[in-house]
Amino acid sequence: MLLQVKPTKIRSLSTMISIPITSNHPIQQIETIYQPQLDNSHSLDDATYTKLAQSSTHSGSSTHGKLVQSHIIKTGYTPRLFLHNTLMNMYLKCDEPNLALQLFDEMPERNIVSWNSLISGYTQLGQYVNAKEVFREARIENVNVSKYTYASMLSVCARTGDLELGKVIHGLIVVSGVGVDAFLTNPLVGMYSKCGRVDQARVVFDKCDGLDDVSWNSMIAGYVKAGWHNEMLHILVKMYRSGVKFSSYVLGSVLNACCANFNFSLLWGKLLHSCSVKLGWDLDVIVGTALLDMYAKTGDLNNAVLVFNLLRDKNVVMYNAMIAGLLRGEDINDELVKNSLKLFINMQRHGLKPSEFTFSTIVKACIAFRDLEFGKQIHAHVIKNSLQSDEYIGSVLVELYSSWSLTNDALSCFDSTYKRDIVIWTSMIVGHAQNSEYERALGLFGEFLTFGLKPDEFTVSTVLSACANLGGVRYGEQIQSYSVKTGVINSSVVVNSLIYMYAKSGDIDSANRMFEVADKFDVVSWSVMICSAAYHGCAKEALTIFDSMISNGIAPNDVAFLGVLTACSHRGLVDEGFRCYETMKSDYGITPTEKHCACIVDLFGRAGRLSDAESFIIESGFSHAPVMWRSLLSSCRIHKNTEIGKRVAERLIKLEPHASSSYVLLYNIYNDARMETHATKVRDLMTDRRIKKEPGLSWIEVGNRVHSFLVGDKSHPQSEKIYEKLDDMLEKIKKIGYVDGKKNNGLSVNHHSEKLAVVLGLISLPLSAPVRVMKNLRVCQDCHTVMKLISKVESREIILRDPIRFHRFRDGTCSCGDYW
Repeated sequence: MLLQVKPTKIRSLSTMISIPITSNHPIQQIETIYQPQLDNSHSLDDATYTKLAQSSTHSGSSTHGKLVQSHIIKTGYTPRLFLHNTLMNMYLKCDEPNLALQLFDEMPERNIVSWNSLISGYTQLGQYVNAKEVFREARIENVNVSKYTYASMLSVCARTGDLELGKVIHGLIVVSGVGVDAFLTNPLVGMYSKCGRVDQARVVFDKCDGLDDVSWNSMIAGYVKAGWHNEMLHILVKMYRSGVKFSSYVLGSVLNACCANFNFSLLWGKLLHSCSVKLGWDLDVIVGTALLDMYAKTGDLNNAVLVFNLLRDKNVVMYNAMIAGLLRGEDINDELVKNSLKLFINMQRHGLKPSEFTFSTIVKACIAFRDLEFGKQIHAHVIKNSLQSDEYIGSVLVELYSSWSLTNDALSCFDSTYKRDIVIWTSMIVGHAQNSEYERALGLFGEFLTFGLKPDEFTVSTVLSACANLGGVRYGEQIQSYSVKTGVINSSVVVNSLIYMYAKSGDIDSANRMFEVADKFDVVSWSVMICSAAYHGCAKEALTIFDSMISNGIAPNDVAFLGVLTACSHRGLVDEGFRCYETMKSDYGITPTEKHCACIVDLFGRAGRLSDAESFIIESGFSHAPVMWRSLLSSCRIHKNTEIGKRVAERLIKLEPHASSSYVLLYNIYNDARMETHATKVRDLMTDRRIKKEPGLSWIEVGNRVHSFLVGDKSHPQSEKIYEKLDDMLEKIKKIGYVDGKKNNGLSVNHHSEKLAVVLGLISLPLSAPVRVMKNLRVCQDCHTVMKLISKVESREIILRDPIRFHRFRDGTCSCGDYW
């Protein structure tokens, strides 16, 4: 009687299981049905076991599937092949590939479904190496693989970029005679396109007779990825003429390609816009977003705004596209930035949660708009959304705080970022370098290298710029060696930075050698060389390089002309300088900036033509620029013209009431003219306004360290030796005509910072090495005289850089010819 009842129960259970598999909670419902049956020692039939395994597959949990297999083993039931394949598929779908492989190995027999299931499962789990290995074993065992196997393997080749294996599979398809219909054409086109052989993809596409929508979409996507815009448009036209309807995917893909700004891209974009309106796709989320992005990236903001306003149910991607579009391009103005910030606010009002891209873009808007407070509010939102560790947001936050010289806050954002890529490291290094924290920038670069990251040419260029400003030629040489080792030296950006580094560090000879060995010269290379010669007082060389630049067919830019004007100014070549100024405007159409005009003012002023300089300032259109009047005021001191000097100083103080340099220059003019009463009034005015003179600071690189000095500084470990050597040298130069310097504010000019730095170099560096000293203020008359005499009595070369120029002292003379 039990034998008669048992089959009935199994059939009944199988029928009952077929109902809850499609319900919302299959496992809970099935558990109550089949658990009593699985608890006994009686086996079930294949259909029941299969449905139980399938229910586990649908739930995504292998727990009950394992229970099914355990029951099969416990009852000694021998499952058929279909049930084995179902169980294996269940394990793969539940992310249990090891159990699937174990079951596959233990299967007494396998069919093509078994192999396909394992290959497909590995592919879906991203285990492409395992999928390839299973396919290889199938070939070894002479399994007659189906087109489904080939399709899965082509997908693996596309995802891994394995073109060679893809070609092999293509050959097997042809040899096997399965036929290349749309089912295999589509993955073949996808494989060749993703492996960079879109031309071969087109061959496959053209040979297929039964093309479907996916075939056309795959071919178009391949052309879009490869950037073959003309071919993409041709296939699009062919698709239309073949009567195949455009889908939102096709329109979106082609519109995204139109963002690349190829020939007539905006025109094609507008044609597709018309087509999408005709087909009713213009308000589709995919097409609408692509239209918005296309107009924004091609600079047609008016149409971008119109599309944005027409779109319903706007999502985060649409807002991101619109915000990014407003901030794209070089002509960003305050109005565009304001509108982008308003969009961000409206986005939040509509309950949309900003993405990482939204935050990074809006922080860039704050940087462009110079709105630190709004930027801080965005930072607060970032923290609230737990996105402070995102590397893209972290990078722009570093840039935000660095723009306001808040490098400590920038460093906090940097430390909060877990995944630090080359972008955020470079942002951090650039931030410190731009805020004159050169030593910290170099220290960060050292840390960057310890993490095993490889800098790009922009990072290396930034570090070389820091070396240049610091005067750290030895560190710069190490960076050059590293650039040669890693191959970054091949970049023109790095070569130009090396020329600049050597020139600004006082090693003009190495700068010239770098220029001579460079493979190619661009306008930046020539401009750097012209400026280098100008700042080293080599006016004739600067003019010669400028002529060579023009003869080599390189049109000079504004920087090249600035270098030539500077050279003329430093040598008093008034006629040549003014002729160059006029040529810049008339022959090259370059509009002079305040820096160019300041050079002309300096040119007139140094030549004693103070009235001409004053008239030029008024007529130049830059009478509001303090640098113009400051240049004239310096010339007034040189020529001891108190009348014009007083008038210029009063105007300059109105423009910059808190700049100490204006007061100091006027005080020195009165002091040199022995007008003590007026000089005292200027000093009292500084006291009343709480204006302090910037202290003179000099530094020198010795070994691997940079040593800094203030006037009368005795904090250096070798102070005793330094002062002893200084006194000894002063005694020596007195014997050849030097008159001891006077005291200023109780401090002797004999103890100025540059003199202390030079002495440290003399006692620390080899006799053959030049002494290179950098200073933040212009060198005074007494120090200039002392340097010339020291270079003579010590037979040493001394190179002194101040903010204006280089002074190269040799055998008692200076490269400036005492004209500075």
